[in-house]
Amino acid sequence: MHKAVFLDRDGIINIDKSYLFKREDFEFCDGIFEVLLHLQRLGYLLIIVTNQSGIARGYYTEEEFLSLTHWMVTLLKQKGIVITEVFYCPHHPNAQCECRKPKAQMLLKALEKYTIDPKYSWMIGDKESDIEAGRNANIVNTIFVNHARCEKALYSVQSILDTIKIIKI
Repeated sequence: MHKAVFLDRDGIINIDKSYLFKREDFEFCDGIFEVLLHLQRLGYLLIIVTNQSGIARGYYTEEEFLSLTHWMVTLLKQKGIVITEVFYCPHHPNAQCECRKPKAQMLLKALEKYTIDPKYSWMIGDKESDIEAGRNANIVNTIFVNHARCEKALYSVQSILDTIKIIKI
């Protein structure tokens, strides 16, 4: 079985700008390359799980989201970082779908598809719904990256770089 780190996109991989879909607005978070390389060296699959309700709201199309995603994954690959897959929920929060975090469908699909052991995996997010999604997929190793605290998370840190001190094996 594999181990993986599940990462939210907006606020973890890139600076959260509401309904981001343009390359010129995309900015990687400080330290994210170092963190992803560290996790990869430890043998983790890197999987992004992201809610993208901007698609359902009509702010951008699914094709625009996929184009930005391809561009982001390509840039990361140029830095030696391999993203195993990006799972996304395109639905409106009121849609009652099974894939929107805090529900766990995106994570559960990845666990099955890549034969991932949730006991040895991590969920990193900046919203409580990210942490809840991890826990709903039986991933108890959770890190909340935010200036606030999250009681549901195993760890709460202020910077993505702090995760290097936590995830060591």
